[in-house]
Amino acid sequence: MKDRTKKMVSGLAGGASLLLLILYMGGFFDTGLLGPEDGDPPGERVYRPEATARATVESITEWYKAVGTVRPRTVSRIEARITDRILEIFVSAGDRVTEGQCLVKLDDRRLKSRLEQILQHLKSAKAGREEAVQGGRAAKARYKQVQSQYRRVKTYFQEEAATEKDLEEAESAYYQAKAGLQRSRDALERAEAVVVQAKKKVEEARITLGYSTILSPMEGEISERLADPGDMAMPGKPLLMIQTRRALRLEALVREGLIERIKPGTRFVVSIEALGKTTEANIEEVVPSADPRSRTFLVKAGLSYTPPDLYPGMFGRLLVPLGTREAVLVPRKALRQVGQLDMVTIKDKGRWKDVAVTTGKTFDHKIEIFSGLSGGEILAVPEA
Repeated sequence: MKDRTKKMVSGLAGGASLLLLILYMGGFFDTGLLGPEDGDPPGERVYRPEATARATVESITEWYKAVGTVRPRTVSRIEARITDRILEIFVSAGDRVTEGQCLVKLDDRRLKSRLEQILQHLKSAKAGREEAVQGGRAAKARYKQVQSQYRRVKTYFQEEAATEKDLEEAESAYYQAKAGLQRSRDALERAEAVVVQAKKKVEEARITLGYSTILSPMEGEISERLADPGDMAMPGKPLLMIQTRRALRLEALVREGLIERIKPGTRFVVSIEALGKTTEANIEEVVPSADPRSRTFLVKAGLSYTPPDLYPGMFGRLLVPLGTREAVLVPRKALRQVGQLDMVTIKDKGRWKDVAVTTGKTFDHKIEIFSGLSGGEILAVPEA
């Protein structure tokens, strides 16, 4: 008996719930929707919404959203060209730098000492060259004197005014002077070569000394500082990382089925969701190799505008248009939720009634309606 009573009570409760839902759907409990007012025809629904809008049929674009990461167009790794201890580092992560700005100073005492030694060697080489020049002048003067003497003796010998012995002695002196002149010329060439070599070593030493001061190769921002004063700097060991601050691009992965639509030089829209902003981007590079695991290509798109709050490493999407389609759109404010149902209030033949709808994607302040409306309906839009 008790079980039967429970079943009857349960059935009555279910029926009552269904009745209440039907009455609600009919607007029975909304005093603004049912009931005549003074001056209104009896039986008409009297509902005066705060505002109205119309459901519209619009052409919308379908997008493929390729996920990507904002990266600087250029990243420079700063390292030393010589091995020496770091004396000072003048920048930290986040600092902005200009091209040619001093970033790191190395201990240059050893290099300065070496340069002084090479300069002394150059000085000695120049002194040796001067001696060779003076020796060459003396040898040339001696040669001219002996040559003149040899010619006179030769003439005297032809006129039988000099003996054969005199001619032999003059000829021997002539050839000795000529050989001495050649030796002086060779010595001058060697001295000149020593000077040239010393000058090259001085230039190399000065260049090497310049490596003790590390300058910024470009204008940008310090993204990483990887060393401190007292550390040993050496070739191949990074000290700083510099990135272009305003020249940013999005590196996104695009599925291989769409790669034919993306060519260098074409422009697309990039969405930065963390900032709620979009900007245009120019495709700069498509890496000609697909990832066999994800079946995607890496696409690099340069951003035409970089907001001041956009930083490398942030998440972004490359929006690739797939095509257009027709959709029914209504203002988001016209939608309200009743339990798990999305409802709108529309005007049908002069009367207002509630309609359950199925919603889709959101477009700015509008939302797509999959079912329940066909477009053109007048909607009640309550003020927020």
